Amino acid sequence: MTVTPSSIEQVIPGQGAMAQPDAAPVGKKAKRKRFRFIANGKAATGLVILAIYVLFAIIGPWVAPYNPDAINPGGIQAPSAEHWFGTTHLGQDIFSQILAGTRSVVFVGAVAGVVATILSVVVGVTAGYLGGIADEILSVLSNVFLVIPGLLLIIIICTSLPRVNDLTVALVIGLTSWSWGSRVLRAQTLSLRRRDYVDAARATGEKTWRIIFFEILPNLTAIIASGFVGTVIFAVLSEITLAFIGISSVSSWNWGTILFWAQGQQALAQGAWWWFVPAGLAIAILGTALSLVNFGIDEFVSPRLRTSGAGTNKGPDGRKVRMQVGFTPVVRQADPPANISMDGAKR
Repeated sequence: MTVTPSSIEQVIPGQGAMAQPDAAPVGKKAKRKRFRFIANGKAATGLVILAIYVLFAIIGPWVAPYNPDAINPGGIQAPSAEHWFGTTHLGQDIFSQILAGTRSVVFVGAVAGVVATILSVVVGVTAGYLGGIADEILSVLSNVFLVIPGLLLIIIICTSLPRVNDLTVALVIGLTSWSWGSRVLRAQTLSLRRRDYVDAARATGEKTWRIIFFEILPNLTAIIASGFVGTVIFAVLSEITLAFIGISSVSSWNWGTILFWAQGQQALAQGAWWWFVPAGLAIAILGTALSLVNFGIDEFVSPRLRTSGAGTNKGPDGRKVRMQVGFTPVVRQADPPANISMDGAKR
């Protein structure tokens, strides 16, 4: 007797038929997987907020209602329809300063993240794949940068330079914050280098650079993206810290510069909360957006963290059964008629 595959059902004794995977079209499943990251609520929210920050970084100085350096009579003023975030002790518009400072923060974070990510990929993947003396040398280099306090090293380098601007700060942060990502990528590469598909590519005579770029790096994409987001967060906080303590130039506007002048002029003692609260909220919201994107990457990579409908199957009766981690979905069949035994034979 010929049995069609569609009629086969796995049955657990005493419980019934096991739920079968949803037979969705291949094209629809591929499209769902392709947009699963964007469909994640955390990642989508973070990306939207980041897009707004990038837009303000591009057009902020042009759409600012006032010149952030312009001194106006009146001194400190509370938020009003004319000055949305109030003014400083020199009558400078704080809202314009925040818009103008967004470009510096986004620029430093992006450049430092790119530089640190490139270095971590080159050092970590090279050390993990080649092994031997190359691994020993690169691992020692990573360990040296790993044990040195990052922010302290950045402060020492910036104070030693004759001139510090946004590009200098970004390069210094990027060149000193790659070691942690390098260690993670090295560990993952050591795990991937002995996989069957890598051994097969090596056995067919593929060149080393092709194996790294086409076999190993695609499997490290999520880790690299997560490391980039983490580096951007660190770079933004480091740049704001440098400006707040007066290491970087206080003549160019960023959120740390606003906090520097607010602290120097005793804004808290004067009750001028509008001088430092908006800048602090801008920093917190940007950090939250980057963290949401990082959480979205984690959920996209780890099957145990996915909750966006990927685990919904259908039972024999067409009802949907939601998958749960560690459990097998089981759908109970209806009780058989009284005149039919469990093996299907009539009594």
